[in-house]
Amino acid sequence: MPKRILTGTVTSDANAQTVTVSVERRFTHPVLKKTIRKSKKYRAHDENNAYKVGDSVRIIECAPKSKTKRWEVLTAEA
Repeated sequence: MPKRILTGTVTSDANAQTVTVSVERRFTHPVLKKTIRKSKKYRAHDENNAYKVGDSVRIIECAPKSKTKRWEVLTAEA
């Protein structure tokens, strides 16, 4: 099974080697036929503490690194 890759924005870099990434998805509501925006936060591993708040990054699934971290930062988006 391939690993998922998501694109989001760094919302926190307070912890060592960890960033919090907010990923937004858009979809059409099945009944209302209205476009809905939902966001979810993921904790991602950042080995060199290279990413700061506001950076756009891509994250990829990985084996659990801690209790809450199951993602790692792949690259920064241009």
